[in-house]
Order: sequence, then C-alpha cells, then structure tokens
Amino acid sequence: MEGNLLIAVGRRKTAHAIVKMSEGDGKIVINGKTIDQYFPLVTQQAEIVKPLKVTDLDGRFNIEVKSLGGGISGQVDAIKLGIARALVKYNPDLTSKLREFGLLTRDPRMKERKKYGQKGARKRFQWTKR
Repeated sequence: MEGNLLIAVGRRKTAHAIVKMSEGDGKIVINGKTIDQYFPLVTQQAEIVKPLKVTDLDGRFNIEVKSLGGGISGQVDAIKLGIARALVKYNPDLTSKLREFGLLTRDPRMKERKKYGQKGARKRFQWTKR
C-alpha cells in the first residue's frame, strides 16, 4: 500500500466527512487543523480514533479529513464512520472486528421536519377552550 491513498465518506445527521488515509506516522488533520485544535474535548478525540484503536492500527496512518455541515457531535460520528470505511478498504478482514463494535453502521437518525399548524415537529400549539 506504500504511497496509496484510501478515500472514504462518512455521514451522520447533516454532517459529511471525506477521509483520506495514507500510511504514515499517525497525524490527524481535520479541515487544516490538528485534531487537538478542531476537537478540544478528549472524549471527542477518543471517539474519532476508536476504529484505529479497535483494529490495533493506531499511529500507522496519516489521516486528512474534510468535514462539512452539522454540529460537533455529527461531525465526530461522520469522521469515525469514514475512518472505519477506509480501514475496510485497506484490509477487508477487519470488517468483523469493526462491526462487532458497531463502527460500520451508519446512524440513520435525522432531525424530523417541522409540520405546519404546529410549533415544532411534534409539539402542538396550546389549545384554548375560550
């Protein structure tokens, strides 16, 4: 795989992440910033590298991510899915290990749209008798 580039896409809610992986020394760059700068919380950083930790490939790939849309939580999950999909392209034998931890399942939950005549998606306007 020397010099090869693995590209995968991850999505969650309205967030999209395009992940480019190549063999290297473990640098992760998201939208031109390091992972520490883009996601200051350690829990978010741990969630992103979870596919690498599970497969014991932590520190073997340089990862460049372009993350668009959504919020912080959606982007974290989108990046995590993108990394997991790129690892499967790298080695299809890792599929069962990643699936065991639920890292290859795209979370289908989306925000429900607001309906007319209502205050929100489910919430109604208050009913008054008089």
